[in-house]
Amino acid sequence: MFGFLHNIGTAEVVIIAALIILFFGGKKLSEFAQGMRESKKEFKKIKEELEKPEETKSNPSGGGS
Repeated sequence: MFGFLHNIGTAEVVIIAALIILFFGGKKLSEFAQGMRESKKEFKKIKEELEKPEETKSNPSGGGS
């Protein structure tokens, strides 16, 4: 399906990047990059919360009745 991507070289990538900057402008691209950074931080935080052992659900040394 994406076999044509193997034929893209450096010159084509530079042209595509220039067209994107031309269409969207530098300000929109920086806003997009900032949003991506915030999304990455949020995803990392959620991932760490899910990987953390859940101590609150079952605490065997919890001194209850």
